[in-house]
Amino acid sequence: MSKYSVMLKKGKEVSLQRKHPWIFSGAIKQSGTEIPEGSVVDVIAHDKTFLAKGHWQNGSIAVRILSFEKTKIDHKFWVRSFKQAAATRRQMRLPSADNNVFRLVFGEGDYLPGLVIDWYAGHLVVQAHSIGMYEAREDISQALQEVFKDQVKTIYCKSGDTLPAGYGDDKNGWLFGDAESTVVSENGNKFEIDWVTGQKTGFFIDQRDNRQLLSQYSKGKKVLNTFCYSGGFSVYALNAGAKLVDSVDCSAKAIKLTDTNMTLNAEDGYEGKTYAEDTFKFLKENGDEYDIVVVDPPAFAKHRDVRHKAVIGYKRLNEMALRKIKAGGMLFTFSCSQVVDRTLFENTVRAAAIEAGREVSILHYLHQPSCHPVNLCHPEGEYLKGLVLKVGK
Repeated sequence: MSKYSVMLKKGKEVSLQRKHPWIFSGAIKQSGTEIPEGSVVDVIAHDKTFLAKGHWQNGSIAVRILSFEKTKIDHKFWVRSFKQAAATRRQMRLPSADNNVFRLVFGEGDYLPGLVIDWYAGHLVVQAHSIGMYEAREDISQALQEVFKDQVKTIYCKSGDTLPAGYGDDKNGWLFGDAESTVVSENGNKFEIDWVTGQKTGFFIDQRDNRQLLSQYSKGKKVLNTFCYSGGFSVYALNAGAKLVDSVDCSAKAIKLTDTNMTLNAEDGYEGKTYAEDTFKFLKENGDEYDIVVVDPPAFAKHRDVRHKAVIGYKRLNEMALRKIKAGGMLFTFSCSQVVDRTLFENTVRAAAIEAGREVSILHYLHQPSCHPVNLCHPEGEYLKGLVLKVGK
């Protein structure tokens, strides 16, 4: 048994019986006020029946479940969990010669709520989304080194932006080794990854399959990649033989990353430009010469209170993009806002197409790749949704 425990209100055990990995604060009848944040707690029903173990944290999500059994959360637990995650990725043929960048652990999808680990050619970036996972960082590092041995080159903890505001000191730092960047291969495309100063863990791995799909349509086409960050879609279009590739991002730092990656893949140059400019402004002021436009904005809504405002933003953005595409062209459009579900997103894009006066057909429904698995009992894990649209007259 754990040192600490929390008791649920009568009837609130149903979600755990259905294997949902979160307990909200409103479900708790009794807890020790002295429980330190990040501690492992036993969760018990109103009749004192054991239900699960998890990390305790003050806030809406009070407990993130680590096990539905009376399992010790120790070194063996972490080793067992990472071996399971690695075995799942091997079934996906990750890593491989063409793909040495992938998500090794995706929170609830790998039964480790609050933990993300990305693999960059043997450099591991750990991101804690809960205090419990951050407090376990040294245990996590030791287990990773044991499981992967000399495959691990470095381990960097990058949790400064993912933990509650005001929680202790800066949460970024080395757990093992020391290196600031590396060059990886994703489907044979080269990217320089900077996990220390880059966004998220350094790269948007979740678009891998969708970038590959873009490459199937890009040969001989004029492609515009908006919100390009480090140029993921741009590089794929370039290497697939696009006639022209333009990239837009409001961040000058992001444009510098795009320039670096485009040069890595086209040492002799390419047709196209990069623009450090607001996407809305760019779409308003530039022409309609593009065959394919990629719209991959950051999350417009991170919680339900601003969902309506976000929907308005998605509609306006997609309407502007649709107006810029040649007849017979295509729009790759995405939302990574978890609170904007697939149906709402599709309805929003439909409204944008009507407003733009374009004839539009759906060719593909897009989502996150297999290394971002969705726990069947935790549908909230499906956050990325997208559409590939054929645009008529």
